[in-house]
Amino acid sequence: MAAERDIDDLPRNDANYTALTPLWFLERAALAHPGRASVVHGPLRYTWADTYRRCRRLASALARRSVGHGSTVAVIAPNVPAIYEAHFGVPMAGAVVNCVNIRLNTATVAFLLDHSSADVVMVDQEFFSLAEDALRIIADKRKGAFKQPLLIVIGDQTCDPTALQDALRKGAIEYETFLESGDPEFAWKPPQDEWKSIALGYTSGTTSNPKGVVLHHRGAYLMALSGAVVWGMNEGSVYLWTLPMFHCNGWCYTWTLAALCGTSICLRQVSAKAIFSAIANQGVTHFCGAPVVLNTIVNAPPADTILPLPRIVNVMTAGAAPPPSILASMSKLGFRITHTYGLSETYGPSTVCAWKPEWDSLPADERARLHARQGIQYVGLEGLDVVDPKTMAPVPADGITMGEIVMRGNCVMKGYLKNPKANAEAFENGWFHSGDLAVRHPDGYIEVRDRAKDIIISGGENISSLEVEKAVYLHPAVLEASVVARADEQWGESPCAFVTLKDGVARSDEAALARDIMRFCRERLPGYWVPKSVVFGPLPKTATGKIKKHELRTKAKVLGPVRKSRM
Repeated sequence: MAAERDIDDLPRNDANYTALTPLWFLERAALAHPGRASVVHGPLRYTWADTYRRCRRLASALARRSVGHGSTVAVIAPNVPAIYEAHFGVPMAGAVVNCVNIRLNTATVAFLLDHSSADVVMVDQEFFSLAEDALRIIADKRKGAFKQPLLIVIGDQTCDPTALQDALRKGAIEYETFLESGDPEFAWKPPQDEWKSIALGYTSGTTSNPKGVVLHHRGAYLMALSGAVVWGMNEGSVYLWTLPMFHCNGWCYTWTLAALCGTSICLRQVSAKAIFSAIANQGVTHFCGAPVVLNTIVNAPPADTILPLPRIVNVMTAGAAPPPSILASMSKLGFRITHTYGLSETYGPSTVCAWKPEWDSLPADERARLHARQGIQYVGLEGLDVVDPKTMAPVPADGITMGEIVMRGNCVMKGYLKNPKANAEAFENGWFHSGDLAVRHPDGYIEVRDRAKDIIISGGENISSLEVEKAVYLHPAVLEASVVARADEQWGESPCAFVTLKDGVARSDEAALARDIMRFCRERLPGYWVPKSVVFGPLPKTATGKIKKHELRTKAKVLGPVRKSRM
């Protein structure tokens, strides 16, 4: 193919071209609003000038210990100032930040630290024993080849100091002491190449070892700005951290808030009461959360709420597809919902159900139904399609034909760390394959119908577990629901609904309640879509609120097949 011609032969030079990186946002925020609050956590309140100095100290302290290009710094912490600072300070030193899910078990944390070759482990005092035990597993595995990483413990004055004191006795360096060893005027350098890695994150690994998702500076820069554009965030927004920063780098809003000179309100533990309190007392304008967080808000007891809201609060939700009923309930409370969809491999959310003004006049149920779709691609994602995974041909925009969601563009990961086989599969045919099944509607909006592995095949017909869940959620007794396939003697598979009931619902006759849920669904779904079994109890969840369907599938397998009627 002949090279594309331009109108000139003007070359790039240092004056007109530089690598994109979100690190510049922090320097600008400190210049534009040095006295504005950047990060608030309990009694702690830092300004943008403070945060810039602290991040430069962190970068300097790491560099003085030869931590830089080619190094990985793991951070095991909830939403506290140190994990926010790591998103800037670590890459300012040239290293890669790897934020670890605090709810993982010891063996999985050991795998992550070992696989990423972590040179430094920054760990919150509450999780020091988790890090310590994980490192012990690696040491036993590696024997004489094990190199102990630099261990930094993050103290938190809102917590019992016992764990911090124990960590210090065992030789860990306290985070504030570590910062003091760094230079607040450290002359950090941006990456020479925007393809350089900025962050590493791991997938949930529900069926195999977690995969390490590598992100670059260019994608982080573009997604940070794209997230602000699609959400309509303003300069100076006040953001509540209900979403863990360890999850997809807080959907890149760690960097967005610096670009907007906004304020981060840290929330160590998420509850409806804490959310409403922050909205009332901290001026919160925005927060993100999985549908489970929205469900907690909608079903909060009156004593934990502060209504009406003092202002419109913007909420972005993603993760498992939210039931339309939850979106409608949040809207009634006064929250303005933005529904997005994405994956760790696409820097977090990368599609948005962009609201159309003409929907305002529709009935509430219809608005909620349209709003529950995953929509169109972000400004920063160049390619999004729904295709036949075998032929790669786009499916017709009929709202019926299912295909796989595929993406391409600058906001797709570099690849999986040390995993060429998974990379070849993920990037086959020049697209990133999500593994999610969807339809495209006549207006071009896509709607996720299921994960490929979650489709229920009953009597040769495909059943979307998500569509069944939407119907179950509408039942007045249901708090949470998840639907998986269960073996069925007659149909091969049939839907099995796992249900958590709302507080106050009588549980004396669960068999009657199960029959009522089935009757309720039969009025709203095709007959073969109706759950043939209902199981009550709490639903297992990941740290980010996603229901662990693989565990429910295991439970359904233990239950055995639904028996064929002998009548």
